[in-house]
Amino acid sequence: MPFEFTPFTQLPEVVRIKPRPFTDERGWFAEWYKRSEFAAHGIRFDFPQDNDTRSTRGVLRGLHFQNDPAAQGKLVRCVVGKVFDVAVDIRRKSPTFGRWVSTTLSADNWCMMWIPPGYAHGALTMSEVAELLYKVTCEFSPENDRSVRWNDPAIGIDWPITDPILSKKDAEAPLLKDVDSRFVWKKGN
Repeated sequence: MPFEFTPFTQLPEVVRIKPRPFTDERGWFAEWYKRSEFAAHGIRFDFPQDNDTRSTRGVLRGLHFQNDPAAQGKLVRCVVGKVFDVAVDIRRKSPTFGRWVSTTLSADNWCMMWIPPGYAHGALTMSEVAELLYKVTCEFSPENDRSVRWNDPAIGIDWPITDPILSKKDAEAPLLKDVDSRFVWKKGN
């Protein structure tokens, strides 16, 4: 079953992915990940950990990332409700450093987002409840876990909410210019 892979124009390493489900009178069947298909589109990672989050309307989780040597890429999908999903380039010296892209992920639109290592990720719940399932390319590492301020004016994300519900960690996250990010862009990466 093929997938549709659509890189974002502004950040082509970040990819919107949509499976093509098979539906009939019984319901549906879909492949959500197929190593050969993903590798053919440049996503060549193993996923040693799966995560699941459930949030209520207005909860914003992010912007999160993990530093090397535990950098995480994330393959994110929404299985209940709807979220505004965001990726931000945090690779120093990158021509797109600090730029962001977003998409709506929902149980109804079947879309996923691939966020490679070197990008921060955030998700805002836009429905009464939303549940995200995501595969990560490295296990959780508390000593490498970092956050960027969700409303950093230097990034300028156009969130569809002005007063989200945040964790203490996310509310106190540093601005991008002050973040301990070990990601440095090099031509070709």
